[in-house]
Amino acid sequence: MERHGDGEEPVGILNHHDSAEEPGSPSLACEHSGSQQQKNLAMLKRTDNYLPVPGGEKKPEVNFVNTKAKGDESISMKNVDVDDGSHLHLQLGPYFNDGQRRVDYVLAYHIEKPISIRRQSSRFTDSNCMGRFWRSLSRRGSRAPMQRQEDPEITAQGHETDYHENDKRFNREEFEKNLEETGLELERDEKSQIPGIGFLKIHAPWNVLCREAEFLKLKMPTKKVYEVKQGSNVVEQIRVFIHKVTAPLHPKVDTNRPQSVKSLCHPFSRENQHLFDLSDRDKFFDSKTRSSIVYQVLKRTRCTRAKYSMGITSLLASGVYTSAYPLHDGDIDGVNTEPNDRNLLYEEWASYCVFYKYQPIGLIRKYFGEKIGLYFAWLGVYTQMLIPASIIGVIVFLYGCATVDDNIPSMEICDSRNNITMCPLCDHACSYWKLVTACGTARASHLFDNPATVIFSIFMALWAVLFMEHWKRRQMRLNYIWDLTGFGEEEQDHYRAEYELQVTKKRMKQERSNTKGEKDQKVKLTCTDRLPAYLLIVGTMCFLITVTFAIVFGVILYRISIRAALHMSSYPAARANIRATVKTTAAIINLIIIIVLDEIYGAIARWLTTLEVPKTDKSFEERLIFKTFILKFVNAFTPIVYLAFFRGRLVGRPGNYLYVVGSYRMEECAHAGCLMELCIQLCITMLGKQLIQNNLFEIGIPKLKKLLRKRKSELDSKQEEELNETLQRYEKDHFLGPFVGLNPEYMEMIIQFGMVTLFVASFPLAPLFALLNNIIEIRLDAKKFVKDLRRPIAAKAKDIGIWYNLLRGLSKAAVIVNAFVISFTSDFIPRLVYQYVYSPDGSLHGFVNHTLSYFNVSDFQPGTDPLEPMHLGYKVEICRYKDYREPPWSSTPYELSKEFWAILAARLVFVIVFQNVVMLMSDFVDWLIPDIPKDISLQIHKEKILMVEVFMKEEQNKRCAAQDNRSSPSSTNQSPLQPRSRPVSHANC
Repeated sequence: MERHGDGEEPVGILNHHDSAEEPGSPSLACEHSGSQQQKNLAMLKRTDNYLPVPGGEKKPEVNFVNTKAKGDESISMKNVDVDDGSHLHLQLGPYFNDGQRRVDYVLAYHIEKPISIRRQSSRFTDSNCMGRFWRSLSRRGSRAPMQRQEDPEITAQGHETDYHENDKRFNREEFEKNLEETGLELERDEKSQIPGIGFLKIHAPWNVLCREAEFLKLKMPTKKVYEVKQGSNVVEQIRVFIHKVTAPLHPKVDTNRPQSVKSLCHPFSRENQHLFDLSDRDKFFDSKTRSSIVYQVLKRTRCTRAKYSMGITSLLASGVYTSAYPLHDGDIDGVNTEPNDRNLLYEEWASYCVFYKYQPIGLIRKYFGEKIGLYFAWLGVYTQMLIPASIIGVIVFLYGCATVDDNIPSMEICDSRNNITMCPLCDHACSYWKLVTACGTARASHLFDNPATVIFSIFMALWAVLFMEHWKRRQMRLNYIWDLTGFGEEEQDHYRAEYELQVTKKRMKQERSNTKGEKDQKVKLTCTDRLPAYLLIVGTMCFLITVTFAIVFGVILYRISIRAALHMSSYPAARANIRATVKTTAAIINLIIIIVLDEIYGAIARWLTTLEVPKTDKSFEERLIFKTFILKFVNAFTPIVYLAFFRGRLVGRPGNYLYVVGSYRMEECAHAGCLMELCIQLCITMLGKQLIQNNLFEIGIPKLKKLLRKRKSELDSKQEEELNETLQRYEKDHFLGPFVGLNPEYMEMIIQFGMVTLFVASFPLAPLFALLNNIIEIRLDAKKFVKDLRRPIAAKAKDIGIWYNLLRGLSKAAVIVNAFVISFTSDFIPRLVYQYVYSPDGSLHGFVNHTLSYFNVSDFQPGTDPLEPMHLGYKVEICRYKDYREPPWSSTPYELSKEFWAILAARLVFVIVFQNVVMLMSDFVDWLIPDIPKDISLQIHKEKILMVEVFMKEEQNKRCAAQDNRSSPSSTNQSPLQPRSRPVSHANC
């Protein structure tokens, strides 16, 4: 709200800077940074002449009784009497002490008092309730974020504060003076209820908001309103029908807003401000827009005394300010809580009771901004698309369960009459074993390795394309609704403080060298300057990937050694379930390693990106995402890729095995293949990452910290609640956690998308597990954003950025990976070749015997034969092993047979055919579905026409007014005796 009264002093103010003067005061003293943008910033001074706003430029007298708070949130002001000098109650909203000007942004800083005062205040705070509460809150710790932080205060973490308190105070005074020069109004509060913390409240008056909105080209609603017509084609009619059927699933928000009417929006202009809907100035700029405008001013304003010369970011990094954040609208619970958007989001979005409902995307965008709104919209579309994939996956799994008793290969394995003796699984310690003992594994493998999985793989490839197309259409619809159709990347990003510091160092070095011809050149960091960092980054990335491979190899050695140890065990229980024990423990070890390395790799990726010194925040984010994705993708999928494509391929044969690290020979797959072990690894990794890394860390750790804080606190719950009611809004938000960006949330979902699509042929239940996780994840993230974190700075975005390219790449790679999984990991192709080429009756009878080769036990290498050759009760002369090789009595014993080459050729043909057919179908679906819905393209075209009409009418009115001004003086100056001239025609007016 605007400040009322020119000479009026705020009531109850502690340390208040003089409010901003009217236009015409001294010019802007602070400097600004940027490239081409700097030329325009000279216009953004308080000396600008602002055009009057109809009905509201002058500050009217206000009756403080029954005044209601204007602004974005729906918080009504109570009866306030400011003449008695009392402060406004905290429920009245985030305002200055005068109760009129809204707090748009808050800066917090440490207050260093003299030693004598600190001793007295320490004795006082130790004996009162607030002191005990502060000590209990100060004990809590927070885990360092691993991804890029978008909240500006995060940049303060990890930097050494080499400023004395006097230097910090001088820097603050200079910075705040420069802020006042830009037109912002400031108010201090150094006697808050948080000891040692001072707050600077910032308010942007109307003229500053108009000036910055014009400079940032913010689209604002005009007076022109038009009707939004629904599409008439079949697709749009189906969409409208579905919307009506699912009406009970929509959240109860925006019930009074007409859905068929939309305001025409246009970039704000002070010259044409009469075209905009300024009927309520306090609601024209909502709270997120006001805070983002203030943040842009903070980023541009320089402080020459600071270590870095780049606005609020450098001041936070050097410890001049400890935190900077916009305020939440109000409380989310409590007896006297007024209705506000935050409370509505908590009830209709963050509650687990509404898990079955759609998300209030419009309200999310209104409160948090377009970038966060797009993330949750994408997450909602992804979760919706998982529903049909989960249903088909469950059907495939149930088909495997229903046909397991009719599966001929598993029936042959489980038939004890076959009496097939298999060769030992390890040297010396292992003995011969019966194939019938693998009956359980063979039956379980059929649940996932059946003909239906091939159809499911094709379906999931098309599903990924449909998901991407559906999201593009949904994104275009949101761009139209949110007026982002004209938004581009023309808004230049500011240089990062670290980049400017390095440029300054380079400039000073050039000046000291007195090199002629370089002083007039624009100094910037080149590839040569970054070459050492690039070499270090490439070397470190290669080293970390090598470490991941080495750890996976260590788990392989664990499996080999533990299997040999269990075979040598004297306990029957240990020898009874060797395969299950080895598979499960190895998968759990892999999971623990993945979780630990994820945290380490995230920190290393951030450190490497910092060494690279990117120019802008956008460049920093993209480079950080790329490095983090590579490291985390390799970390998560290396064990899975090994099981899918390498295990059992480089084994050798009995009598000529391939050995690694001494006497350890490479692992073999079970007779039913490695698909079952791949399924177990995928299941444990996916469930473990979702339950432990995602949900348990996000739910359990905060609750544990809260419990420990309560146990250490000297206050009971009632005293804590009473104290919380006396805190101001900015004091409450100070205790909340900082916003660390959306990168961790996106990365979590991208890895899950890879789990769902890349190896879905081996684990059809992956979409179901992902769906269940996402239902919880949406409400968990919502609760975290609404209740546990400070309000993020609203950022505009028209798409999800680089994440879309990663999703598209994964969907393309999924087709190739699933083709190889079906062809080489499963037995689908060998069964097909046997049935149509080698089977005498066209069935799978005899398939198991066809896949087994013969080995003469006398051909064992010395020292590798079993210790207990009579373990089965008789002497074994011939054992069997899974491979396609010639028998020992042939002319070429143990050589690869012609069946091997025929099956290999069939596998390669299947990969080529599957890949090209599915890619062709995917491209056809991509071509068939337009990226922009037809009704949206028509509405965008209609908006352009209406905007042209508005400006044509405006020009026509100006022309008519000019003609009237020219004609009226001429008519009055005519003599009454002279005939009046013919009037000017205004037909066009």
